[in-house]
Amino acid sequence: MNPQTEEKLENTKAQMRKGVLELCILSIIAEEEAYPSDIIQKLKASELIVVEGTLYPLLTRLKNAGLLTYVWRESNSGPPRKYFQLTEEGKEFLDALHSTWNELVFAVAQSTKNISTNE
Repeated sequence: MNPQTEEKLENTKAQMRKGVLELCILSIIAEEEAYPSDIIQKLKASELIVVEGTLYPLLTRLKNAGLLTYVWRESNSGPPRKYFQLTEEGKEFLDALHSTWNELVFAVAQSTKNISTNE
């Protein structure tokens, strides 16, 4: 693959990751209340690399949209920590987002089923 094509591919991959990041973050928080560094670790374990500079603004946006709330918890290793939880509205939103994701995955699979790869 030539360098320009590789660069285009990397840009497209980044856009795809950004598109599903909200779904992944809400899904992680739905399991249990979560501290941002725990969210980052779970995303990394799934090979979705996210830095704090990306995560914190997204968490703030989701909180301001009424989808998340947070509680402060004491920490043994420093100041209190902010743990995020889904609100009732956040749970409904996540359910709808997950359904939308499943519909999209199906549509993409149907649209691309005739593509053969050289792998």
